[in-house]
Amino acid sequence: MPNLVYFDLETQKSAAEVGGWDKKRDMKMSVGVTYSTATGQYQIYDEAHVADLIKELTRADKVIGFNIENFDYEVLHGYSPISLRDYPTLDLMADIEDTLGHRLSLESVATATIGAPKIADGLVALKWWKEGKLLEIAEYCCFDVKITKEVHEYGQKYGEVAYMDRQGQRRVVKVKW
Repeated sequence: MPNLVYFDLETQKSAAEVGGWDKKRDMKMSVGVTYSTATGQYQIYDEAHVADLIKELTRADKVIGFNIENFDYEVLHGYSPISLRDYPTLDLMADIEDTLGHRLSLESVATATIGAPKIADGLVALKWWKEGKLLEIAEYCCFDVKITKEVHEYGQKYGEVAYMDRQGQRRVVKVKW
């Protein structure tokens, strides 16, 4: 069995705090979470253990996430010269965007596909960081990894996932995961 590693992270700072979205490396990781199919376990990383997180990602047979190539990897590139884009990755958002021609949120896809809305958002996680609530960030990040995994598994099984369009209508998009 290949070791699929599902991954998400939250940051310490917003794009506005670091001077724009082109400076994601400066946003710094607050918490990163993985789920490995090899171990069947979640792993939570704080900033002090970011090197261990990067090591796990580079050893995976494939890393799977939602907007990880454009966001999460860019944040991690602030900690390491290793280009995570050189490793096998499936970015669910990027794959769906390639088909539809526009981006979707994890909230839209998870709610419409598996009936599991997100429990918070990145802005709440930033607030928690400022309040020192790492446990809340870790729980939220674990939940995002879980719903990403479930959306991916659904797409693998049925060859499609659903999303809510801007008019609130449920739509379906074909995937080859």
